Amino acid sequence: MANFDWKTQFEPLLAELEQTGHAHWADRLRGQLTHRFEDAPHGDVDRWQAALNSLPELPGTETDLQSSAITLSTPDKLTGPQQGQLESALRGLMPWRKGPFDFFGTYIDTEWRSDWKWDRVLPYLSDLTGRRILDVGCGSGYHCWRMLGEGASRVIGIDPGLLFLFQFLSVKRYQGDAPVDLLPVRMEDLPDNLQAFDTTFSMGVLYHRRSPLDHLLELKGTLRRGGELVLETLVADGPEGYSLMPEDRYGQMRNVWFLPSCDTLLRWLDRTGFRNARVVDVTVTTTEEQRSTDWMRFNSLKDFLDPADPSRTIEGYPGPKRATVIAEKP
Repeated sequence: MANFDWKTQFEPLLAELEQTGHAHWADRLRGQLTHRFEDAPHGDVDRWQAALNSLPELPGTETDLQSSAITLSTPDKLTGPQQGQLESALRGLMPWRKGPFDFFGTYIDTEWRSDWKWDRVLPYLSDLTGRRILDVGCGSGYHCWRMLGEGASRVIGIDPGLLFLFQFLSVKRYQGDAPVDLLPVRMEDLPDNLQAFDTTFSMGVLYHRRSPLDHLLELKGTLRRGGELVLETLVADGPEGYSLMPEDRYGQMRNVWFLPSCDTLLRWLDRTGFRNARVVDVTVTTTEEQRSTDWMRFNSLKDFLDPADPSRTIEGYPGPKRATVIAEKP
């Protein structure tokens, strides 16, 4: 049985949910977490827990949540053995896909430059000060920390990937009681119509959903009235009504279903009851933004593009282009 003490980790959040009128969600989460960590534990949890446990104790940690890398520092320079222990523990949590992070001088150059996406989105967001935020498909929680850095009062990320959870906990280990948590659950595991958040982010999720309109309705249900949706997804050039559906794989990914045109995406948001939907950014994903590194040594974007024509995927589809849309719930 895995030795991850999920109750200690999540009980403060569960108690908070109960105290803020969401006892039904807390009860559901307890059952989901019990199943995840006790009934059917992942085979690598013990290894990841051992890596987490081996991170050195470093009192007096300071945090910078507004630089490109989530940066942890301490007034005292780490000793050689401490630095070696730190890097060994962090490498035990590879591959690192979303970041970057700087742990006391050990820089984790992640596969994705997630800070580039954040820099594209940030200028168009409502002021996050004091807001309760949900980050759907949050990966290792990089953007959750950036949201806290912009003044959010509470951030909850959800992502079913357990390695992402342990990467997140490697940061939170040095953050005390920071109001940020990552729940290893899926969007469909949340109760319907929560109406609990001022802002909900869904970045890099929509194209993985077989029913994109249902995903938009689920996202709307998480928001209070007047809440803001920040949606980022793959798109394809075309008129309103057009959406690319790959025959099988897209960029070697099997779970890509729909790449709408921007106008189609806006229509989807309109049909699912959002208002004031607007495209605020469209950016081609490059091999500078997504690439293999020493911290993620597997194939990455350049391996998924046509070597004779890098503007297209290896399957012959238009290369990845991402749009960010912001909309409100009436």
